[in-house]
Amino acid sequence: MLLGGGIGAGKSSVAALFVEAGFTHVESDRIGMDILRPGTAATDAVERAWPEVVSEGVVDRAALAAIVFSSKAELDRLEAITHPSVRDEIERAANRATGSIVVEVPLITMDVEGEWLRVAVLADEDTRIERAVARGGDPEDVRNRIRSQVSDTDWFVWADVVISNSGDWSEAQREVAALFDRLDT
Repeated sequence: MLLGGGIGAGKSSVAALFVEAGFTHVESDRIGMDILRPGTAATDAVERAWPEVVSEGVVDRAALAAIVFSSKAELDRLEAITHPSVRDEIERAANRATGSIVVEVPLITMDVEGEWLRVAVLADEDTRIERAVARGGDPEDVRNRIRSQVSDTDWFVWADVVISNSGDWSEAQREVAALFDRLDT
C-alpha cells in the first residue's frame, strides 16, 4: 500500500495505525535522508548541483530545502538526483518484507512499480501549517513546501482511498479502521 499526502497532513500518524495492525512501514523520507549521507552518489550529485549546501561531504538540508522549495525547477532537479535511489530502496524493502507493507510517500511522483492500493491522507492547509510548525517548522518554509507540492485535488485523483484528517483524530482513526475492515474482506 502507498500512503501519501502533503506536509502536515498526518501521513505518519496514519502510518502508525498500519504498523499497529502489523504492516511493515517503509518511509521514503527516511530513505531520502539516508541516500544523502556523506560519501553517497546522491550527495556527490547534490554537491555538483549546489556546492554551497555541502561542506565536508555533509548536506545542509535546511539550505538545500530553502533552494528547492522556492523553485519548481530546482525541486525537479533534486528529485531527478534522489528519486531513482529512493525508488530502488523502496522496492528492495518491499521484496524483503513478509506480510503487508505500507510505504509512506510525500509525493505522487514517488510511485513505485507494481500494483499498490493508494491511500491519501488529506487535511486543510491551516491544519497542515499548524502541525508542521508545531514540529519545529518555520511557517514561511512550510508554506513554500505546501506551494511546491501537488494539491489535495491531485492527491484525491491519485488515491483509491482518502482519509480525511482535518478534524478530530478519532474520525481519521475510524476511517482507517473501515479501511482495515475492507482489506480483510
